[in-house]
Amino acid sequence: MVDALGVAVIGFGWMGRVHTQAYARVPHHYPQLPVRPRLLAVADDVPGRAEEAAARFGFASATRDWREVAADPQVRAVSITAPNFLHREIGVAMAEAGKHIWIEKPVGLTADDARVVADAVAKAGVQGTVGFNYRNAPAVEAARELIASGELGSVTHVRIRLFSDYAAHPDGALTWRYERERGGSGVLGDLASHGADLARFLLGDIVSLVADTAVFVPERARPTGSTAGHARAPGGERGPVENEDYVNCLLRFASGARGVLEACRVSVGEQNNYGFEVHGTRGAVFWDFRRMNELAVSRGTTYQDQPVSTVYVGLGDGEFGAFQPGAANAMGYDDLKVIEAARFLRSIAEATPYGTTLADAVHSAAVLDAMARSSESGTWVKVPSS
Repeated sequence: MVDALGVAVIGFGWMGRVHTQAYARVPHHYPQLPVRPRLLAVADDVPGRAEEAAARFGFASATRDWREVAADPQVRAVSITAPNFLHREIGVAMAEAGKHIWIEKPVGLTADDARVVADAVAKAGVQGTVGFNYRNAPAVEAARELIASGELGSVTHVRIRLFSDYAAHPDGALTWRYERERGGSGVLGDLASHGADLARFLLGDIVSLVADTAVFVPERARPTGSTAGHARAPGGERGPVENEDYVNCLLRFASGARGVLEACRVSVGEQNNYGFEVHGTRGAVFWDFRRMNELAVSRGTTYQDQPVSTVYVGLGDGEFGAFQPGAANAMGYDDLKVIEAARFLRSIAEATPYGTTLADAVHSAAVLDAMARSSESGTWVKVPSS
């Protein structure tokens, strides 16, 4: 017996569409799931956007007020893809209303926001999933298993990079993303949050760090109307960018390993250059998001001049088999969100967490807060255990 699960999406920018499409695709890739999402409601405060989403994707209702979603007893699960400053309020309200939540990172503006949402989810007894999608890549899960197996020896150091050019254009609009009050941090919450999650996913807890941040595009033009994504506003009134464009951070792990995490949103010439290099005493593993379905692996006993081989993920790696029939068939970004949706739905069906949880969001947020404190003080900062 398949249970129809009423779902809603709050915030219908690009990520809201990605969540919606993931719900629609889940039954195709995971027919064995005992629940099937049913698109019941969409909410967005931009006039006409929710109605357009309902007409295009088949939601049963549309509203500008997300509180109507909280009050709807037919909605049992909610995707929260609204701007960052709304995550805490909406997340707590949905949990208190008994809704399971799939919430995008960062979960609020601070680690305290993430803890408050996590506590609300735990108190309500609902499931909570967080949008750290890069850890869902089968190659990343394969790399984690390789590291845990000891084939690379003891991990000595890692470098994690997240470079993008989405904010590089000088005419990029001064949206909520660049304001402290509504966006919180800049590249820390947007890209470095993924880096902090990947670092912990691969190597375990980060115990201390030192970070440096910078703003490279200090002013942007204010938009004259509603915006979506990374719109431009040429000729508009200029205003200050209040949060960071760039972060560089040295990491120390509980295991004794060392790391470098670097992220930038204004890297001209870089389009989604995300990846990591993990080095151990006997080998190394490398991953580049732009070649998402392969790893570069060095292992053996020669140490010096040891070769590196390309390994394509296949049916035994992560969730690859739900999408492709054999190795070297490509998966893409949207597939990672389908995996996330499926794990969210499985968590609900079995009342057991699968995939990322609010605890992961709290850990990542604690690292980001430590980065911000370190950048201000210029000193090493301990990362509190969560």
